Amino acid sequence: MTIKLATSYGFCFGVKRAIKIAENTKNASTIGPLIHNNEEINRLSENFNVKTLHDISEAKGVDKAIIRTHGIPKKDLETLMKSDVQVINATCPYVTKPQEICEKMSMEGYEIVIFGDADHPEVKGVESYAIHGAHVVQSVGELEKVKFKGNKIAVVSQTTRKINEFLQITNYLETRYKEVRVFNTICNATFENQDAARELAKEADVVIVIGGKNSSNTKQLHSICKEYCADSFLVESEKDLDPSWFTGKTLCGVTAGASTPDWIIEKIVGKISEIKV
Repeated sequence: MTIKLATSYGFCFGVKRAIKIAENTKNASTIGPLIHNNEEINRLSENFNVKTLHDISEAKGVDKAIIRTHGIPKKDLETLMKSDVQVINATCPYVTKPQEICEKMSMEGYEIVIFGDADHPEVKGVESYAIHGAHVVQSVGELEKVKFKGNKIAVVSQTTRKINEFLQITNYLETRYKEVRVFNTICNATFENQDAARELAKEADVVIVIGGKNSSNTKQLHSICKEYCADSFLVESEKDLDPSWFTGKTLCGVTAGASTPDWIIEKIVGKISEIKV
């Protein structure tokens, strides 16, 4: 069986930046998991004593607090900044962008639509910058239920969503409301990884997607691969691999989410290469 890696996969700029910040800030604490990858979080804890806090209520007595790549709600950040804690902001710049857009456009009287998962920490943070709140939707069906007060609407996206689904949202709004400002805030790395995963899945007869099972961008990659290769599986570590997945297969495609470090990918690829098909 041949193993083929996607042409674009793994760590994105924002995650690389956050990991480097954490490695250079030993004995610190992150507000929420720094990234969505448990294996890497454990490595940072063991090697650099970087602890993970659930929220800012646990930050009392902490010397250094690192803001997670997904960001945190605006009020929480302001509270931390006023405390005695040294704050190191590792929010991905691609996440900071929609935060700034929501704040600016809501100040100018636009109602805000965020395409994304309302329960995701990134979206919660972005939503907190909309002065009068925001409408968070994941589909046109959900959007149809929204009652807007006026005709001025600004739209942003969670950074890891699918572009075709974002376009469905914007097309719906643009054909119904007088003034719609569209800001494509999907990360470039997301585009590249998704396109590469799509092309890989078209030729592979089994695909392994590596990443955290609570990672939005990894789940999106898995969803895309499933569209083109039914035997696509999401794994966090080599322990999740099932040898039966590879029986009779000739080409195994491998891709990885933006929070997946090379050392995990190498370990899993090594394990796959040992499986007898």
